[in-house]
Amino acid sequence: MKRVKTSEIELKDRLVSIQRVAKVTKGGRTFSFSAIVVVGDEQGVVGYGLGKAKEVTEAIAKGVDDAKKNLVKVPVLNGTVPHEQIGKFSGGFVLIKPAAVGTGVIAGGAMRAVLESAGIHNVLAKSKGSSNPHNVVKATVDALTKMRDAYTVAQHRGVDLNKVFNG
Repeated sequence: MKRVKTSEIELKDRLVSIQRVAKVTKGGRTFSFSAIVVVGDEQGVVGYGLGKAKEVTEAIAKGVDDAKKNLVKVPVLNGTVPHEQIGKFSGGFVLIKPAAVGTGVIAGGAMRAVLESAGIHNVLAKSKGSSNPHNVVKATVDALTKMRDAYTVAQHRGVDLNKVFNG
């Protein structure tokens, strides 16, 4: 998993989900908000964050700050992912497959935000298990961080790039 510094890249943020939470006290209900935010540069860098506050705008701002601290670099080849991968976090399972040019992002809400923020334009994805946006976002980032492109595999094995494909 490759961490990325935020100083040299321009990031776009995307709100995935916002929840209103009520705490019942003697004086009545006290409301607070939690926001899940995904940030990315649409060129292979993506991160997610959770912000909690008494107001929506503060929660989103805190989520963006948290997401900028958790950036990772993911391999993107010709606008798609290098290979099929399964990601898991808690009860959330996701399956991500590469797709041909022109397919688009075939994915649900939380997964779509992560994949588009990473700069992946053609992909087939399926969320299995939990539909909780927290788990789906974390499982998607898990699947993306597990992916390796052919150059990385060749370097890791210490062989030529042709030997990776041709055996």
